[in-house]
Amino acid sequence: MDALSRLLNLSPAEKKSLGVVYTLPEILQQPQTWLRSYAKVFNLSTPIKSFLTNAGIGAVDKSPANVLLIGAGTSDYIGKSVSSLLQKEWNCDVQAVPSTDLLTNMEEHIVPGRDYLWISFSRSGDSSEGVAVLETALAVHPRIKHLIVTCNDAGRMARAFKDENVLSIVLDDAVNDRGLAMTSSFSNMVIVAQALAHIRTLPHYALIVERLADAATQILPSTAGICEQLVQAGFTKTCFLGTGALKGAAIESGLKVLELTGGRVVSFAESFLGLRHGPLSAIDDDTLVVGFLSSDARRRQFELDLLREIVDKRLTSKYLAVYPRTPEDRFPPEHSLFLGLQHDLADFYLPPLAVVVGQLLGFFASLKVGLRPDEPSPRGAISRVVEHVTIH
Repeated sequence: MDALSRLLNLSPAEKKSLGVVYTLPEILQQPQTWLRSYAKVFNLSTPIKSFLTNAGIGAVDKSPANVLLIGAGTSDYIGKSVSSLLQKEWNCDVQAVPSTDLLTNMEEHIVPGRDYLWISFSRSGDSSEGVAVLETALAVHPRIKHLIVTCNDAGRMARAFKDENVLSIVLDDAVNDRGLAMTSSFSNMVIVAQALAHIRTLPHYALIVERLADAATQILPSTAGICEQLVQAGFTKTCFLGTGALKGAAIESGLKVLELTGGRVVSFAESFLGLRHGPLSAIDDDTLVVGFLSSDARRRQFELDLLREIVDKRLTSKYLAVYPRTPEDRFPPEHSLFLGLQHDLADFYLPPLAVVVGQLLGFFASLKVGLRPDEPSPRGAISRVVEHVTIH
């Protein structure tokens, strides 16, 4: 029996003892929840379109708004994963700005006289920084429009901001992850943001999210097996690589391994081409390199050249090339993983699927270092909700 089946077949008491009650099911539920999150946006499409038009998105009679994508930690990486898609589809300036930066440096991110739409992402909706940023912006910059995406109907972001300049999208409670590390909450909020990018072409996006869900359903068991084998082979560092939107997935994957192992496995992320400019020096025999390869053939050649350089220089023998679908220019099978797509999808759409690899590596690495994945910070260094920050 494979590792995944063994864990799923444990008794409730055994799952609780190992700390696998929440995190593993939350990883595995993602394909089905993506479809429900898309349906949530579809059902709210009329008020969402009206709100966005009023905010200057797609309006023909006013200049487009500047869009900031706001969140902390994993919620910030949502913005990094979707900013290029939103910018392309909405034809306006879009950038991801951490709420932790806005809390201390808000005025540096606002040009007087310009219209803004801020989209805030938060699993709990109770993050001290995220709530304070919204309160401050509404009080000091009342022209800014705010779209809130959260997974917690009881959170302050979902309940406290009843204003004509605020619209909230609250996802199903099932994706309000109970585990410490955000997994399905991350990918579902990415799906919502992708749907928002296509708010006026939702039937087109429906085909995309269905392909993502079908591929994830197909590859989850085999990907879990590959990740468990890599973890058992051993590594003390991970380096995740991605280009464009997939760099967001790489950053989030690195955080998952770091969080779920309590820092016992050190992780970092970079773009493929950026790795040569210093960070390549950190790769050694005990580093697992995971490259999320592009669906674009030209872009992928740059990425494969970097992986071949790592191999040729014998920096590490532990590496994994993650392809969206089976290509012709692939690495040896023992160093390749395919994400199960039957049709090409632009890199814009791949982060929810690619990040599953990082989530599973983090999960199995957590067990190997003797931690409980649901609560992998035994000394309390981090918590599920950052809500104890003093707001000055």
